[in-house]
Amino acid sequence: MNDEALWTIFVNATLINNFVLAYFLGICPFLGVSGKIATGVRMGGAVTFVMLISSLCAYGIHKLLIALGAPYLELISFIVVIASAVQLVEMFIKKVSPALFRALGIFLPLITTNCAILALALFQTNKGYGLAQCLVYALGGGAGFTLALVLMAGLREKLELASVPDVARGTALALVIAGLLSMAFMGFAGLGG
Repeated sequence: MNDEALWTIFVNATLINNFVLAYFLGICPFLGVSGKIATGVRMGGAVTFVMLISSLCAYGIHKLLIALGAPYLELISFIVVIASAVQLVEMFIKKVSPALFRALGIFLPLITTNCAILALALFQTNKGYGLAQCLVYALGGGAGFTLALVLMAGLREKLELASVPDVARGTALALVIAGLLSMAFMGFAGLGG
């Protein structure tokens, strides 16, 4: 069992080892849904919820499969849990907010294939986290994902008002911004000790 403090796990997952800006996981929704701040916040909330459910289930599955002597079934079990959690989120959002459901479009079902969520489940089991540590790690990972989306969306909204050469508009500019954000987050690496 890992004896790392909860606050260090949260800060580590949010800033130092941000899934999007340090590990480059979950780039598809990061680039696709980061056009508007409101959409980015909602997508970040959906990803955070799926991360929490996946983290909780991954902890239980890991313990169960270790007890049964079948740890080789972890990966496929994690994928099934993530896909199920995304289906629940998708049905909930479609029922509660059809406008948000349309705004997120294809990126909502793509949470299923979001490698950041699968990485969260794999990383927490490899680090030997306890239940509370797993949940804090998921919250930190979700907060970091949301932070990256909101920062990117804010910058993209501001750049819509700026005069940018045609050659740099669109994807090229988004990738440059993502690279600069990633380099800025590298400055947090000193917090890790």
